[in-house]
Amino acid sequence: QVQLVESGGGLVQAGGSLRLSCAASGRTLVVYGMGWFRQAPGKEREFVAAINWSGGSEYYADSVKGRFTISRDNARNTVYLQMNSLKPEDTAVYYCAARVRRGYPTFRRGGEYDNWGQGTQVTVSS
Repeated sequence: QVQLVESGGGLVQAGGSLRLSCAASGRTLVVYGMGWFRQAPGKEREFVAAINWSGGSEYYADSVKGRFTISRDNARNTVYLQMNSLKPEDTAVYYCAARVRRGYPTFRRGGEYDNWGQGTQVTVSS
């Protein structure tokens, strides 16, 4: 019902920055929250950041806290992930996700989300 399209990935050197975008479209545009996850080759998908659409509360994984910032544009139904001080360990495919159900999620578990984008590659060289 909701389609998500990520963009902004690319190749950067360690210490550089990237800004990812995720635009939502489709029959249902109202969301409860949106988040970012990532998956590196041979590793499981892990939580990166999320934002509560109602109050704007932000959630971050310990590994990115202080370096990444999640933000939203309600009018454009878009969520952003500003990534600074990138490290080689940040290399992964980054996915955005949307939750359309109300409730009391933690925002940190992939199973709490209802729609997923196709992902955008982020590669950090050293």
